[in-house]
Parts: sequence; structure tokens; C-alpha cells
Amino acid sequence: MATTSGSTTDPSPPAAFRSGFACFVGRPNAGKSTLTNALVGTKVAITSGRPQTTRHAIRGIVHRDDAQLVLVDTPGLHRPRTLLGQRLNDVVRATLSEVDVVGFCMPADEPLGRGDTFIAEELSRLPKRTPVVAILTKTDKVTDPDRIGARLLEVSGLGEFSDIVPVSAVRSYQVDVLADVLVSRLPTGPALYPGGELTDEPEQVMVAELVREAALEGVRDELPHSLAVVVEEMVPREGRPETRPLLDVRVNVFVERPSQKAIVIGAGGSRLKAVGSQARTQIEALLGTPVYLDLHVKVAKDWQRDPRQLRRLGF
Repeated sequence: MATTSGSTTDPSPPAAFRSGFACFVGRPNAGKSTLTNALVGTKVAITSGRPQTTRHAIRGIVHRDDAQLVLVDTPGLHRPRTLLGQRLNDVVRATLSEVDVVGFCMPADEPLGRGDTFIAEELSRLPKRTPVVAILTKTDKVTDPDRIGARLLEVSGLGEFSDIVPVSAVRSYQVDVLADVLVSRLPTGPALYPGGELTDEPEQVMVAELVREAALEGVRDELPHSLAVVVEEMVPREGRPETRPLLDVRVNVFVERPSQKAIVIGAGGSRLKAVGSQARTQIEALLGTPVYLDLHVKVAKDWQRDPRQLRRLGF
């Protein structure tokens, strides 16, 4: 609209600010956590080549001039074999009922399978008002464009999606496009979190997740499902000068069998030492202070199937 001076034009009013929650779902190891971290721009969810790494609904916050997108990275939705598996699925279903848009992640380097069909059926039961965006992840692992095209056709036949977006979190391919698509599906409203805040996870939860990620490196296939980590204590060491603080962090790593304890500890404690070194570096970066990490490995027999022990371990 022209001003009274006739020489300038008022800028267009800014588009309405959008804010809300997006949930990533998919079968285990579909790239949800890596994608969450790529969108947020920093590490808020642990990643691993092993399935069922994520145990909690981790929130990462994307701040933009036009929107605030809160991402919820959930455990992989799957047909459960244990009580833990049932409770992880409950986390996913509870999250699905509360978000504004759902991102259904399917890896480009693997054929669609029964797990994807199972999730598509779950998503078909959502209220029609909840849009579902199909996300073809890990496109960097497929070099043939024809294979990508064929996989996109398969995905389109799996259900009714508001959008289908191929991405590579590793190469940042179309990550910004996906962010635009998700934001476009959010309601208008004010920011939900203060600027600069990247996650609402408590520090103890993040510390436990970093220890578990380090412990998952290079272990046998059965171990990831059996690992649980609990931070018992995080306290500043007394008597330290203000210029040289030190945080004492005491952590218990729980497994289900003595044989698994031996795997985590390694010959002469070598593996546990490596886990501690890797985790401590990540924890110090997270907390911004030197850390003394005291790790202990304990056996909690068949904890995945024991309601009492699941409660004790935070599930």
C-alpha cells in the first residue's frame, strides 16, 4: 500500500508465526534420530546402527524467524516381544495423539516391509485432521536415481500422505525442504519455548542417553535391547576452586545377564574404559564443565519383562 509521501511502499505484513509439534515415527533404525539432530542443528537424540536405540520421546526445538517446530523423536514402532517393547509402543501412540503433524520415516536403502505396513495401518487410524508426511530417509545410501524413484512410488502406494519428501540427513539433502513442509502444517501461534533452547530433556536424561550411546558402539546384536542406563548422582565436587570446577557423575549401566556384563566391561575393563572416555567427552560438551564419570555395570535379570524393574529403570 502506498504511503502518503508517495515515494515508498510499506513492507508486506509478516506471515503469521507458526508453532507446534511434529512426531517422527518409523520402524527401528529408520533414521529418525539422525534426522532430528540434522533439523535441530545439534545432537539432542542418540544414534546407533542398532535398532531400537531410542527409548524415550526426545524433543528437539527448531527455531526459525517464521516458526518454532518442536520435533519429537520416538522409539521405533514395532510388534513387541517384551513388556519393554509394549511400553515403548505406548510412548509412540501417546505421542501420535498429541502432535500437529506426523513424519513417517522409511529408509531408501531397504525395501518396504511388514514393519512399514504395520505402521501405515496404525497411522491410518489417526484423526483425519492430523497430516502425515512420508519421509524417504538415507537417500545418500542409494546411488541409482531410478531406485529412489521406484521407492517413492512404493511409498505413495502405502497410504494417503499430505507430502512425500526424500531426504539425506547425512548430506543435508532436502532437510530444509522437509522443515518447510512440516512448518506449513503447523497451526499459527506464539513460540512455545524460549529462543536458543534446543531441547526440553532434563540433563540427567541426556547424560544417561549419551552413556548408553557410547555403550552401544560395536556390541553384539542382542545387547542394545538389554542395556539400560540410570544416572544415580550428579553433584559438584566439594572443595574445588571456582576456576576449576568438577562435576561428579555416578552412572549405573544395567544388563540382563552376567555374559552381557562381561561384554560391556571387556577384557581387563578395556571396553568400559573406552565407553567412559567417549561418554565423558560428550557429557562435558553438553554440560560445559569438566566431569568425573564413575561407571558401574550391574545385572538386573530379565528387566525388560519385569514390571517392577521397568519402573525402577524409568519405563
